[in-house]
Amino acid sequence: MIATSLALAFSLSMDSFAAALGRGACSRRSGLPEAVRVGAAFGVCQFAMPLVGWGIGIAFASLVESVDHWIAFGLLLAVGGAMLRNAIMDGEDEGEEDCGPVRSVRAEWLALLTTAVATSIDAAAVGAGLALVDVDMVTTSALIGVVTFAVAFGGVLIGKAAGNHLGRWAEMAGGVVLIGLGAKILLEHTLG
Repeated sequence: MIATSLALAFSLSMDSFAAALGRGACSRRSGLPEAVRVGAAFGVCQFAMPLVGWGIGIAFASLVESVDHWIAFGLLLAVGGAMLRNAIMDGEDEGEEDCGPVRSVRAEWLALLTTAVATSIDAAAVGAGLALVDVDMVTTSALIGVVTFAVAFGGVLIGKAAGNHLGRWAEMAGGVVLIGLGAKILLEHTLG
């Protein structure tokens, strides 16, 4: 079960990694403080959102118990498919990175928080799906948060050095793994 939770954590962290690469490539700040700031914002949001989704899923679990595995599969397929679509669409626009205008400190924080929440909405959908299967949600969410912190932290540092071209491939890999996890849940409940 821990291997599945780790795979889920790495998959969900890939969109945060892609965003962190972009922030690192465009950051006017450099080094460890910026990487910690970005990692913490993404990690906290990715920790909290699956719990929110899980809570909503638990509230409706008794209504959908007979088809719960199909719902979990559908949610993971939708999130994974969206990640694949976004990665492919972003790949069509490769070229010079547009870092946008210089922002105030307050605007920087707002942009970071908005990005962190936006990249963790898929984690809420996954959390809702996980409410329908037997999983230790606190441990899974903690793992998602810690892995996302580490991945975003590294993404900022790598982005500073290499730009954000790796983000597209990371998001594609995350999408494939989420679809695979959904298929695994579906197969376990329909065949076993």
